[in-house]
Amino acid sequence: MKGIRIAFLAAAIAAAITAARTPAVLHAAIQQPAAQQPAAQQQPPATQNPVVGAETSQPTKTQAPGPDPGAAVYAKRCAICHGTNREGSLPAFPPVQGITHRYSNDQLTALIHTGKGRMPGFPKLQGDDLNNLLQFLASAPSSPESSSAGSAQPSPELTAGEGLFHQNCAFCHGRDAMGGETGPDLTQSKLVLGDKNGDKIGPVVHEGRPDTKMPGFNFSTQEMASLVAFIHARVKAAEAHAGGRRGVVPEDLQTGNAQAGKAYFEGPGGCAKCHSATGDLAGIARRFQGLQLEERMLYPRNSRSEVTVTTPTGKTFTGTLAYRDEFTIGLRDESGTYRSWPTRLVKFTVKSPADAHIDQLPKYSDDDIHNLMKYLQTLR
Repeated sequence: MKGIRIAFLAAAIAAAITAARTPAVLHAAIQQPAAQQPAAQQQPPATQNPVVGAETSQPTKTQAPGPDPGAAVYAKRCAICHGTNREGSLPAFPPVQGITHRYSNDQLTALIHTGKGRMPGFPKLQGDDLNNLLQFLASAPSSPESSSAGSAQPSPELTAGEGLFHQNCAFCHGRDAMGGETGPDLTQSKLVLGDKNGDKIGPVVHEGRPDTKMPGFNFSTQEMASLVAFIHARVKAAEAHAGGRRGVVPEDLQTGNAQAGKAYFEGPGGCAKCHSATGDLAGIARRFQGLQLEERMLYPRNSRSEVTVTTPTGKTFTGTLAYRDEFTIGLRDESGTYRSWPTRLVKFTVKSPADAHIDQLPKYSDDDIHNLMKYLQTLR
């Protein structure tokens, strides 16, 4: 009986000690980071079953956003020329970031369906695919890397202006505003140098210049201010160039030998097979100077391909190539009438003037380019 009493007292004392310590232990467990808790406290055993009728909380599952359907259409139809991030591939293919500043949805739809220059039309792109693509083109692109300042961090206004300029203006005026394939050097522009807070730049940007094929842009007041700030920053950067170098001038491209260039034109270059110094190239040095002339020589833009289609009955149609994919070939004849046929039902041949220039690129030596350029500058 005495042993039983001792055992009972020992059990009571142990229970009292445990009860006294439980709040402290529980508090410590709550405060202890999960990574420091024993494994048994972090995760119950897999065999542990919940009590029947007890409430259990299930973790909330977050639905991951699906892929952008417009981005998928762009990747399939446009990215091969205009770049994965809509950045373009100058000088051949312009960027399409911010294209909705230049075109309305109706204008973009017409451009997509009919094409322009080297860009083929996609008349079968309709419905949801077309709407998704338009929404994607209107979405904000990723922020471009800033180059408007050296070691100093550019202001948010300059960064925004640089992005707008690269998306909308760099194709013609160059990424540094010092001139591009068709646009002049803005850092030497009298209009830009005489501008005060956008009073001269603003109207030209908004209204465009139809005589030079420059479109107007629908920028907000804030966007215009940032664009003007970036252009003026480029003027200051150009003025700071050592030696006053400001882009490429025509004299820089007159280092070759004209006689050697003429010999190349009429001989190994093969230029005379398609061109004539007294025909299509007569006076070309008056129409184009310097870098513009050299770029047209190396990679002509807006050259039109000619296609001849022969039907199963033997009838032939010839005209300007208007559309081509793996299923359809289309042309526009002299009257402006558009005609198309399934490619599996007809035979056709395409003559592309630009192909010869592209094929020639890897064959040029530096001397060939300099000499040919010097010769072309004599054709006035």
